[in-house]
Amino acid sequence: MNIKTIELGITGMSCEHCAKTIESVLNDKGITEKTVSFKKHHALISYNENLITENIIVDKINKIGSYRVTDSKMIDREDKSLSHLIIIGGGSAAFAAAIQAHDMGIKVTMINDGLPVGGTCVNVGCVPSKNLIRAAEELHNARNGRFEGINTTGKLTDFKKVIEQKRELVKTLRQEKYINIIKDMENFRFIEGRAKLSSAKTVQVNEEEIAADMILLATGAKAAVPAIPGLQESGYLTNESAFELDELPKDIIVLGGNYIGLEIAQLFSRLGSKVMIVEMQPEILPSEDADVAGEIRKHLEKEGIIVYTDVMTKRVYKENSETVLQISVKGSRKTISAAHLLVAAGRKANTGNMGLEEIGLELDSRGFVRVDEHLQSNITGIYAAGDVTGGFMFVYTAAYEGKLSV
Repeated sequence: MNIKTIELGITGMSCEHCAKTIESVLNDKGITEKTVSFKKHHALISYNENLITENIIVDKINKIGSYRVTDSKMIDREDKSLSHLIIIGGGSAAFAAAIQAHDMGIKVTMINDGLPVGGTCVNVGCVPSKNLIRAAEELHNARNGRFEGINTTGKLTDFKKVIEQKRELVKTLRQEKYINIIKDMENFRFIEGRAKLSSAKTVQVNEEEIAADMILLATGAKAAVPAIPGLQESGYLTNESAFELDELPKDIIVLGGNYIGLEIAQLFSRLGSKVMIVEMQPEILPSEDADVAGEIRKHLEKEGIIVYTDVMTKRVYKENSETVLQISVKGSRKTISAAHLLVAAGRKANTGNMGLEEIGLELDSRGFVRVDEHLQSNITGIYAAGDVTGGFMFVYTAAYEGKLSV
């Protein structure tokens, strides 16, 4: 492609909405990038001169209301001030990167698909889980007074109200911690859509092709679903759907005994569900010290949670309204069932259907992006940060990596 970039001076803009109006009409196939700034009264537009001309672009703007192009100049793409970063994703890594890039004078285009802005932490991870854990803890403490001579009681009267309060918290934090940060950011564009890389420098989204100097993959991860016969057909919950239930399950099986599975198991148990944990390793928390794992298991079982370890799950099927698991526990066959099955058996990267392998980008067996010590992939100019790299999956790690990558 023969890409050119022009800077246009524009009069007649009185607010940010004016800038958005001008951007909205510059949707021709030949326009690869567009940023209109009300405060600076100008526009930066990159276009393929084989598909569209500068005169056509100017004419389109002049036909909108009272806006007029007063001057134009061609911009050298090597000019550092025009560095353009495309961030794919909308979570902690993506936002930390966007803020750092903005502070360094880099133009940013953020493309997000799947979870709303805020990513895993605010939508389906840290915020909802810890909110519900605290609600369950409060109920548990009320039912289990720690002082002799003092009788305390607690009762769950409306599970749906607990969930609605959680939803309101998520909505508030998403707005305050994410949406409000980018809504007035200059040289920033947010696009909702599925991004696909067509090269190391170009991304396709919503039938638009956008060129960039650098690309940051910050698409996060999701629950990995093991290949167990009958699982897909029977249906299951993950951390994303479990926190959206409007009714408390009477019983639930948690497939996976690492920290995500354990915290979800305990919160549902404390709220009143009968809970069973199924873990394929000899002990829960297999990556932790055996003494720590054993002590935690003791506390969970004391609270009434049934823990199966060293388990092979042979088959899953539905029987009436129950989900049934055929398992082998240390060689002994057993059948267990519950109203719901929750899968917490690890995480896999959100890198599918993005064109990454087609352009030669290296992924591991679970789809995580392989990066070096600078968070750069095997392709120069393409970086990755946060959960999509398969490292420590914590919000603070993601935010640090997002900033570091820029």
